[in-house]
Amino acid sequence: MDQLKVALAGNPNCGKSTIFNALTGLKQKVGNYPGITVSKHEGQATINDTLLNICDLPGAYSLTPYSQEEIAARNHLINERPDVIINVVDSNSLERNLYFTLQLLELGIPLVLGLNMIDEVRKKGITIDSKKLSSLLRVPVLETVGKTGEGKTELITEAIRNAKEGKGVTVPLYISYGADLDLALQKMEDVIIKHNFMNGALPARWTAIKYLEGDSHVISMGLRERETHKQLEIIVAEVTDHCKKTLDTTPDEVIADYRYGYIASILNEGIISRNNRAERLELSDRIDKVLTNRLFGPIILLGVLYGMFVMTFTVGAIPMGWLETFFGFLGDTATNLIPEGLIQSLVVSGIIDGVGGVLGFVPLILFMFFMIAFLEDSGYMARVAYILDRIMQAAGLHGASVMPFVISGGIVGGCAVPGVMSTRTLKSPKEKLATILTLPFLTCGAKTPVVLLLGAASFPEYGPQVLFASVLLGWTVALVSARVLRSTVIKGDSTPFVMELPPYRLPTLKGLLIHTWERAWNYIQKAGTVILAISILLWAAMTFPQLPEAQVQEFQHQKVALEETLTDSLTAEEKAEIEQKMLTIDNNQAGTALRYSLAGKLGTALESVSSYAGFDWRVNIALIGGFAAKEVIVSSLGTAYSLGEVDAEASEALSDRLRADPNWTFLTAASLLVFVMLYAPCFITVVAIARETSWKWAGFSIVCNTIIAYVLAVGVYQIGSLILQIN
Repeated sequence: MDQLKVALAGNPNCGKSTIFNALTGLKQKVGNYPGITVSKHEGQATINDTLLNICDLPGAYSLTPYSQEEIAARNHLINERPDVIINVVDSNSLERNLYFTLQLLELGIPLVLGLNMIDEVRKKGITIDSKKLSSLLRVPVLETVGKTGEGKTELITEAIRNAKEGKGVTVPLYISYGADLDLALQKMEDVIIKHNFMNGALPARWTAIKYLEGDSHVISMGLRERETHKQLEIIVAEVTDHCKKTLDTTPDEVIADYRYGYIASILNEGIISRNNRAERLELSDRIDKVLTNRLFGPIILLGVLYGMFVMTFTVGAIPMGWLETFFGFLGDTATNLIPEGLIQSLVVSGIIDGVGGVLGFVPLILFMFFMIAFLEDSGYMARVAYILDRIMQAAGLHGASVMPFVISGGIVGGCAVPGVMSTRTLKSPKEKLATILTLPFLTCGAKTPVVLLLGAASFPEYGPQVLFASVLLGWTVALVSARVLRSTVIKGDSTPFVMELPPYRLPTLKGLLIHTWERAWNYIQKAGTVILAISILLWAAMTFPQLPEAQVQEFQHQKVALEETLTDSLTAEEKAEIEQKMLTIDNNQAGTALRYSLAGKLGTALESVSSYAGFDWRVNIALIGGFAAKEVIVSSLGTAYSLGEVDAEASEALSDRLRADPNWTFLTAASLLVFVMLYAPCFITVVAIARETSWKWAGFSIVCNTIIAYVLAVGVYQIGSLILQIN
């Protein structure tokens, strides 16, 4: 005969003991939990040749215990590890009872939910959709009436089936607790798994959550492994300090908010319907009635995004001009102080024009990050995910794919690397794979300065519109690609989804400034390290090998010959014409030297393919560099146009230099914008994709994205050229 350990768990007064009595009858015994004076009710039942050892746990509201009853319930679950939990909830107080249910689900033990006292709910004219609730929670949900025994047999039969199939283990529920806590939890999970903390007896994320909640019992257990405990405490202290500074709250309060948000999102799915619709709405509910409305929600979202971009360009353009002037002054000063030669070229063209081009966008980035921080801290970003959920599902993606999309740059300024990592919340491997492969199409923070540059160079009056269009382009291609992938190479059914809707908060100025600075500082650090290193490498590739001496002499002879014609007898116009010819010779020499370099030869070799999209060899060099990091496209163009500059002492911004190039047209900018938005992800993202999937899919991402980008860029350039010719 099979034997199973069953735990009956639930809030106090939920009718749990009534069900326990109905199941066990006279086969009961009462004792005390070791060390505490809390009654321990155990009994047995035999169902279809299976002996059930059932323990009726003390009523509890939380697994982070405060009372002796809660301590006893929690200790039994983590120490005894039952084969299945029958979680009895009071249907009259579903929202409050589900809070405990979520904590049980995070524990990773098979669970069956009993909607007890369902008869009382029915009498009130209330209907609970138990099938939909089961689908959203991914656990069996049975309707029961403890006092009459209704549903008792179905409940215990389902529990036995679930216990035997799960063999005591199931996938723990994953709830996102916001970017700050998720990052801390991930770090703690890594530490716990690496050191096999507490012998791996508990789910790593659950243990990490208990540390953040300040669960004294779990923390005292962790003290036995002092070094690992110390590492976890350091992370807890950091995130606690961060929450205090940015949100004026504590991690356990944030966790509670997100759990109740999760429950609210479940109940918002039409789980409960009432005949009497005069229910009281909380403030967040009232706001959500408008912001998440099926019709107005998307319209308001587009308006918010567009307004954000207009504000960014309107306000941020002023300090951006100051910064461009500063880097122009810095370049002029370096040119005057450093003797002409390779060192001057490295400092002015390689470093100041390269890295300066990237740093020049810091004011715009700061304004944009500030507004994104406001959306996140206020709780609106979670609504964005909720609004987009229906669109994601239409594309064959899981609703939970929204957050990886937002993190990767769905609202501009994200990064695909954490976006790829956040797909771990997706349980379906196919939905996870489709999400990962489409994330690189979005407007990450690295692409933002490229978009801003191209907009300023060719569409100076329409900066916000260009950025807005790039966001829509990224989303459109990502969703269409996802639909195609899910209909071909990654076929499979979609799974149901529940999203957290935390309550609205009024962000604090301090919190907004800290979040803005954190992101901006990452951008500045990247410009000062990775971008600087790559800029120097690309400067070297664009400088060496240098022109053969014979060719240099030929240019010098041409200049000397013109200089000899400059006499006092010439008119001012004639002198100006000769000086212009000498400047043209300098330009030709710089351009020839750049083409002769390693990068120039590579860029020129690619022209046979890239010219269909309107790209010349200098753009090709920048795009090759962009594979390392997309910001490098800006710095590479800065270096290339500086090395090939007509006037070596010119201090114009890069966008002015691009406009001055006769080969640069708005069609070139448009096709380049499309290509940059869509082509192969940066190297770090490729590695992240390989880690989460395989190198085969990482390679697929590089090839597939680049082909899509090339086809669309060629289409934009060729069709645009055709229209211009017709007109």
